[in-house]
Formats: sequence, C-alpha cells, structure tokens
Amino acid sequence: MSNQGLVSVIVPAYNAESFISETLDSVLSQTYENLEVIVVDDGSCDLTAAIVKNAARRDRRVKLLRQQNLGVAAARNLAIERASGEYIAPLDADDIWYPAKVEKQVESLETGGPNAGASYCWCISINEKGRVLGLGPKWDLEGEVYQPLVLRNFIGNASVPLFRRGFLQMVSGYNVGLRAQKAQGCEDWDICLRLAEVCEFRLVKEYLAAYRCYNQSMSYDHSAMAKSYSLVLEEAQQKHPEIARRVYRWSRGMFYLYLATKSNACGDLQTSYGWLWRAVRQDWSALLLPWVNAQLVKGTLRWMVSPFLRSAWLRLGAFRADETLDIPIEEIPRVYQEIPVPTTCWDRIQANRWARITDYRSYCCQ
Repeated sequence: MSNQGLVSVIVPAYNAESFISETLDSVLSQTYENLEVIVVDDGSCDLTAAIVKNAARRDRRVKLLRQQNLGVAAARNLAIERASGEYIAPLDADDIWYPAKVEKQVESLETGGPNAGASYCWCISINEKGRVLGLGPKWDLEGEVYQPLVLRNFIGNASVPLFRRGFLQMVSGYNVGLRAQKAQGCEDWDICLRLAEVCEFRLVKEYLAAYRCYNQSMSYDHSAMAKSYSLVLEEAQQKHPEIARRVYRWSRGMFYLYLATKSNACGDLQTSYGWLWRAVRQDWSALLLPWVNAQLVKGTLRWMVSPFLRSAWLRLGAFRADETLDIPIEEIPRVYQEIPVPTTCWDRIQANRWARITDYRSYCCQ
C-alpha cells in the first residue's frame, strides 16, 4: 500500500509479563510497516516494563510510557494523547494479531469514504498456550451500526477495531469514569457506541485477531462487569429513547447469558444460576436454549439438597473450559468463511431480530 498513513498501536499493560512479548511480536510482524507501538505500563509490579524496554531496543517503533495504576481507560487515553498516528489501533497486552490485520483494516477505511471511522474484523479465542478455543461470530454489518451495537457488542473486544484518530477525538476518548465507579469492563463497548453516533463502521471479513481467554479464579468480579454494562446501557437509553424498549431488554438478556457462562466457567455455579434467571426475566426466548433449561433445573435441585451434598454437587456441575479445536492457528484466517444458516428456534428468533434491527441490511447474528 503506497503513502501509508501512520498507525499508532496503543497497548495498556498491567502485570503482562507472561504474554507481552508475543503480543508485541505480532504487531511488529505486521505487513503494514508504518507503525508506532505505544505501551503504557499501568503500574505493573512484574517485568512488563523491562520486557518492553528490550523490545524498544530491538525496534525503534516501540515506545514505553509509565503511569501509576489508573486503569485501562486512562492508559489508553494517555497513549492516544502521545500518539502521532492518523489511525489508532488498540490492542490488549495478552492478545495477538495476524500479519495482515492492520493493512487490511486501513484499506477498508481508506476505501470506505470520509464517514468511515472504525474498522473491525472477525476474531478467534485462544488459551494461555495459544491453542484455539473457538471461532468468533462472522458478523457482516457495515455502515450505521448504533442500534445493533446496543443489542450486542458485535465488535467483540478491544483488540479488534482500528479507528480514525479524528473521530476518537470527537468522542473524547475512553471513559475513565467507569473505573471511578468500580465498574470496569465495558469501556470498549462504550467507546464503540459513542463512535457509532458520529461515524460509520467498516468490516474486513477475515479472522485477523486472537483474544486470549484463560481460567479465572472464583473471585473474578462479574458484578463489576454487570455494573459497567448497566451504566453504559442506561446512558445509551437516556440518549436514544427512540430505540424500542424491547431492544434494551433483549440486550440485557443476552448480556446476562454471557455472564452466566463466564460464572459457570469459573466454577461459580450459584452466581451463574442467578444470571440465568435475570436473562429469562428480560427475554423469555432464553428458555429456548436447551442448556439454559438444563442449568436452571440443575441449579434449582442443587439448592434443594442438603448443605453437605451441595459442595460436592457444585464441583461436579462445572463444565470444562479448556477444550481446544484441532486447527493450526496459522490456518484460521483462511478457513471457516461461510456464514452459518440458523437452524434452531433460538437461532431463527435472533436472526429475525437482528435483521429487523439492521433494517434488513444484515442477517448474520452468530
């Protein structure tokens, strides 16, 4: 690509010594070479800063900034403030990119017109060892995306999008107020919603990013994530009362299902059971999912048995979260490009809702 505009890759890092080298290698291996990589050490107490300094000695495009522990939003805002690029590409310190990600996303914005302010792609999930856990949904929506983005964060995670700097400045960057309210977790969804009010989104239909998932402890704070989501959604509803209330209910139902699966994966089955009931109260269609019914029945029975049996039953009830797919990671960008056809009643309902919300511009919701 000729006349490449500078892309500023911003990497917030907190105690990231286990993965930061692999993350930086994936950036420095991009086919798009006009990059600067700004890593913000957010008060780490491990070897994160030393590893980044070593990377900076090997490649002058890497820069290290340091701050006290102020949270991911403040770290990203500091990086944006110090960045020089026309484009801003956020990347979490444990995720990785495929080599053509930046090149293809910049191209999608350059060909998308002056109103194109954000580009996203498809994403896979990997574990601590880099093994593939699953393939993310193959969304196909472009253009105006605000209402669909209220329903579901189809962008996926912080490491997926690439933004035009000018539009980021229009929305004043990431929301540091969520951390102040002990509600971290949805900063990425929040900024995409605010960007969707002022620009159009473009899509590269390829798997170009990998989101790292690893087992969380029982103390993982899903309540903070729920509070973060509630604050973001409440603000959206206040600003956009023209969006039907059922869309906000469907969004809450979907998000509670997500929290239920995360809690279950952590072994916190009691909390998972609570999230499932909240999901059903917001959106009855959750009952069409067989696993939801099974978990609700199991949960009810668990809490009817004696306390002596309860702990043993809970240990048996948690599902394994470490199953991987036998797919070479280098093959992911070139396979599984077909859009799935809805088969179950649940799938058909979600596909119909998605089509209506997108004004029938998109039919893919899985």
